[in-house]
Amino acid sequence: MAREFHRADRVADAMRRELAQLIQQEVRDPRLGMVNINDVEVSRDLAMAKVFVTFVGEDDRAKINTSMEVLNKAAGFLRSQLARSIQMRSVPRLHFRYDETSVRGQELSALIDKAVKSDRSHHSDDEEGEK
Repeated sequence: MAREFHRADRVADAMRRELAQLIQQEVRDPRLGMVNINDVEVSRDLAMAKVFVTFVGEDDRAKINTSMEVLNKAAGFLRSQLARSIQMRSVPRLHFRYDETSVRGQELSALIDKAVKSDRSHHSDDEEGEK
């Protein structure tokens, strides 16, 4: 059976592609660094869109918060630019959210690496003790 594609999914995909270009080319705020758009979730009634973003090479929470403020203040401008490029009756309102999944994934990966290293050192100590 073929997978269903809902209109909200298609709109979200088109918005993700367009927003990536618009933020890079049109938003000229020096406080905003390189932005990755991880996902866009559009409500079923196409009235609101949550845009999940991360910032390349940025770990400082204060700078992340500043960048999020810049994006949310530019949301109206970006929405108007989207309306020009995407042919829709109405373009969803944009709400930018910081996506912590990649940061959390890196933390978990570091913990797993640490546990594996610790386990290997315990096994090598046990093998040396048996000889």
